[in-house]
Amino acid sequence: MTDCCHQDADHDDTVKDPVCGMSVVPGEKPQYDYNGQTYHFCCARCRDRFATDPESFLNPVKDDTPAPPGTRYICPMCPGVESDGPAECPKCGMALEPAKPPKRQTQYTCPMHPEIVEDKPGDCPKCGMALEPTTVSPDTEDPELKAMQRRFWISLPLAGAVFILAMGDMIPGLDLHSWLGAGFGWLQFALATPVVFYCGGFAFKRAWQSVVNASPNMWTLIALGVGAAYGFSLFALLLPGLLPDAFIQDGHTPLYFEAAAVIITLILLGQVMEARARGATSRALSALLDLAPPSAHRLDDEGNETDVALDDLTQGDRLRVRPGEKVPVDGVIVDGRSTLDESMITGEPEPQSKQPGDTVTGGTVNQTGGFVMQAESVGDDTVLSRIVDMVAAAQRSRAPIQGMADKVASVFVPAVVLCAVAAFAVWALVGPEPALSHALVAAISVLIIACPCALGLATPMSVMVGIGRGAREGVLIRDAEALERMQDVDVLLMDKTGTLTEGAPRLVGIETAADFDETELLRLAATLERASEHPLARAICNAASEQELSLGEAAEFESVTGQGVGGRIDYHDVQIGNAALMKDKSIDTGALDTRAEERRGRGETVMWVAVDGALAGFVAVADPIKANTRDAVAILHEAGLRLVMLTGDSEATAQAVARELGIDEVHAGALPEDKHALVEKLQQQGHRVAMAGDGVNDAPALAQADVGIAMGTGTDIAMESAPITLVKGDLRGIAKAQQLSAQSMRNIRQNLFFAFAYNGAGVPIAAGVLYPLLGTMLSPMLAAAAMSLSSVSVITNALRLRRASL
Repeated sequence: MTDCCHQDADHDDTVKDPVCGMSVVPGEKPQYDYNGQTYHFCCARCRDRFATDPESFLNPVKDDTPAPPGTRYICPMCPGVESDGPAECPKCGMALEPAKPPKRQTQYTCPMHPEIVEDKPGDCPKCGMALEPTTVSPDTEDPELKAMQRRFWISLPLAGAVFILAMGDMIPGLDLHSWLGAGFGWLQFALATPVVFYCGGFAFKRAWQSVVNASPNMWTLIALGVGAAYGFSLFALLLPGLLPDAFIQDGHTPLYFEAAAVIITLILLGQVMEARARGATSRALSALLDLAPPSAHRLDDEGNETDVALDDLTQGDRLRVRPGEKVPVDGVIVDGRSTLDESMITGEPEPQSKQPGDTVTGGTVNQTGGFVMQAESVGDDTVLSRIVDMVAAAQRSRAPIQGMADKVASVFVPAVVLCAVAAFAVWALVGPEPALSHALVAAISVLIIACPCALGLATPMSVMVGIGRGAREGVLIRDAEALERMQDVDVLLMDKTGTLTEGAPRLVGIETAADFDETELLRLAATLERASEHPLARAICNAASEQELSLGEAAEFESVTGQGVGGRIDYHDVQIGNAALMKDKSIDTGALDTRAEERRGRGETVMWVAVDGALAGFVAVADPIKANTRDAVAILHEAGLRLVMLTGDSEATAQAVARELGIDEVHAGALPEDKHALVEKLQQQGHRVAMAGDGVNDAPALAQADVGIAMGTGTDIAMESAPITLVKGDLRGIAKAQQLSAQSMRNIRQNLFFAFAYNGAGVPIAAGVLYPLLGTMLSPMLAAAAMSLSSVSVITNALRLRRASL
């Protein structure tokens, strides 16, 4: 098809295309009406670009901000035309524009050293561990798991074969050494070498990193143990004549190729188990991502529909959602009505009615009707993506208790090396013959059994499983520090509106004077108030809508600042407002003053209604307490927490809510800085403070508190300021978070005990303290099995948290 954008006109009566600047003959090309004026274009593409944002072409704003170095410039009209700097398109002459920056790339971080962040997969420069992606993808497999599985399945048969060769002499009638002769040792060498250097190469790399960075860890011991066993065996195989006679057993030089191979295989087994356990929790996050559909139906300005991938959506796109489909991204309905299943976000199974102006969340399910929405949050900004990123980041975080384990490990490693040296020296000097052989076995066994694999798993495994368990309960924990601190909280500060209450005023009562009808009073009040934008007015109108009342039209509408509104409805003069308005209109409210005062005592707002100069009654509006708040307060009191309400509302309303719920302390009329100051004051008094809130005004206090807890139904800034988010906005989740914290910390302590108990008991046994009783040494291979058993016990214990009762 010919691109008419590149064809000039030969006519004199031409106009200028506001997009590309080409000369256009009016009437022969596409046109577009805007603000009462017709604009003409050289082609449909220019018209479509103009229609999306006319002001950007009619009144362009010059951006003097230089593009970042390395920015590519492209032609918006001619695909494929690009340049390294500003220029004009050689095809159409338009100025090239900076290309949009690429989408955020996945970064990779070390779970043990979160300060390490790289742009591509690799190993941590500090400890050598495989870097993990900072984002979660539904289709991406764990590369570390795949690599470890591949190495494990290669090492398993090879290590099994070398094990059979080495242990064959223990089977009566089976003398492989004699059968194979000189090939016996070389066959073991051939089988063990790929296991040690290919399958176990990662362990030596990580050990080298620990030495270079002067941070000895479990990989240091693994490399020492395996290297000693393999190195001695290779030396004995190549140069047996250089070994002392003390090393000769039954006429043969002992080889430990099987120990090196089996150790690597057992270590790989532990790595696979760890990666699988991590993947079990991550799969829950991937399942969340799968809730979003793979594509969306995007509409252009003429209503034409195109299916596009979610990654190609931008803010402001109009999208069609049909019945039974999932909402692709977060946005606002602009046309149509429907009901949506929002249980993914709210936890409530009851479908929610939606109409133009209502927000919808990506991943929720459209049920009865179709609608058109405008995208507001796309890509990583959607609620679904933020939830996934929050949990993924928390799983990589480290609790303060893990710092203690790391410090112990940094001392434990050199201590074990000294024990190995001491064991070798004692056996070599005073041990029975063959003394040097026994000395070498003791040293290697000490290095192997003391390997702190379990110590390295103790904290991260419990944190990871615990956070995953909380996510299943709607408690999203963003970092391990919050998980640890939550168990020590003794004071809980709570905002009122949106936290204890629903956060939206509702009509809670109608009182009438004389024989005036309640329904008629509500109809008149709603008819008058629907011209007002006040939140209380919307509450009255919503109540009338729920009762499907037919509203009239208000004439001569009048708003009296600070008092109320008035107008004429169906030939009646109607006023609605406070006592000051009634006084100004000389309307006596005495008949209902007592009832009104009772309502105010319960924290309700009373608005008087007068018709034709006489009192008709009043309507009472309040922000209702959430249905689950009373149960939550009782549960939190049982947990021993002191409950404090912080609110910007009036003292009377705050005290009324506090009395009804049994709140211990109330601070009303609090500004954001007041809330922040109270948190600091309680902390200075030695309290561990948690703050629960949902609004922008709560953000400073949420950030200052030892543990900030945001309502999932609140604002983005509240959730960004708090390390814990209650997805359902249910305060009972705080009690669950505290129970989960206590159980996770208890689980970590149990894991640390298992790790140190195995190591503490294993080192002296490996050193040979039981030799006088049993007359035998602990084989390095058995030491490796004992070491791996400690890792298995830690992983198994941590997985118990998945079934924790909350």
